[in-house]
Amino acid sequence: MPDLGQQGGRDVEARLAEAAGLAEAIGIAVEEKLHFKIRQPRPATLFGPGQVERIADSLRASEAELLVVDGAISPIQQKNLEERTSAKVIDRTGLILEIFGERAATAEGRLQVELAHLDYQAGRLVRSWTHLERQRGGFGFLGGPGETQIEADRRLIRDRMAKLRRELEQVARTRTLHRSRRQRAPWPVIALVGYTNAGKSTLFNRLTRAEVLAEDLLFATLDPTMREIALPGLDKAILSDTVGFISDLPTQLVAAFRATLEEVVAADLIVHVRDISHPDSDSQRDDVERVLAEIGVAREAGASVVEAWNKIDLLGPEESERVRSEAARRDEVVVLSALGGEGVGDLLDCAAKRLRQGAPVREVAVSASDGEAIAWLHAHGEVLSQRHHGEETRVEARLSEADWARFEALRAQRR
Repeated sequence: MPDLGQQGGRDVEARLAEAAGLAEAIGIAVEEKLHFKIRQPRPATLFGPGQVERIADSLRASEAELLVVDGAISPIQQKNLEERTSAKVIDRTGLILEIFGERAATAEGRLQVELAHLDYQAGRLVRSWTHLERQRGGFGFLGGPGETQIEADRRLIRDRMAKLRRELEQVARTRTLHRSRRQRAPWPVIALVGYTNAGKSTLFNRLTRAEVLAEDLLFATLDPTMREIALPGLDKAILSDTVGFISDLPTQLVAAFRATLEEVVAADLIVHVRDISHPDSDSQRDDVERVLAEIGVAREAGASVVEAWNKIDLLGPEESERVRSEAARRDEVVVLSALGGEGVGDLLDCAAKRLRQGAPVREVAVSASDGEAIAWLHAHGEVLSQRHHGEETRVEARLSEADWARFEALRAQRR
């Protein structure tokens, strides 16, 4: 598994570990990991002759049948490497597509991944062997005979892609309809985003008591999941767990999953879950923000984002103290352990505060003896001040339009 060594600023060992994790995520046994610095990419093979020879020797010594190149390679480079190493070769994009092919559980997810796969495969019809025949859980990159020459028909691929796009457009219309219905309801939507394996699903399960697959596994979650949660001062909110991002995410997948990622665009609040214990945590943050900007979500454009610095329990005492001190200086950061529960309450308080910020401030006069009404305002809004004037109490509270209408209805029922 050669890493190209061209991801400037990233930890080499962490990058190799991530590539191995991608392979192991679909059951590939990694026999050896190699790292090469490529100063001048070769058009024919990407790697230099000596590097290709070393790769071939490693494959023979370990009796490995598959070479994973942790980077992008052209169809010609792929074909030449296969000939010179006598092994199947896939690049980072092909590997991620294979994972998505195995993991997508919903009909929409399957459509999106197949479209992305066909878009990727369309440029690789020069291959000496193809992957168009489905042999195993994903889209046939790795399993089955795979060496059989299958007549590649570009027109059939284009027709199939057009059909998939029409089906996805219908799914998108349905999703938009459901989203518009949710927007008419008085509940804000919170979207969890983050680098793959940052702990989003573990946090989602803790907040919702759900049982979404949460493993120490890259891309454990692909299809978005939504649940109701309670927040301080808010009656209800909708929490959405989304697909994890990754560096060099294939452009085909970004395009194919755009409809799913629209849930993020439409969210009232985005919680960016970060694995703060990872050596490349800052680079991972940049990768996530790059994809968010690509789909139209950016802090500069006014998007409301909170960073959840997760896995604080994996840091040593000194590093943990440094991270906590840095977070304390930033309003939009919460330190937590989704696994152990530390800081989760702080995240809920922060999310509720952010969601209430856009609500108008109202001054309400209630009877000083009406403890039920005053308690209701504290439970469903953000009480900014409370003053007593004889038998009357004036409460200044931040309430959403929906909560204000509910409060007015409650008072009307009691008159």
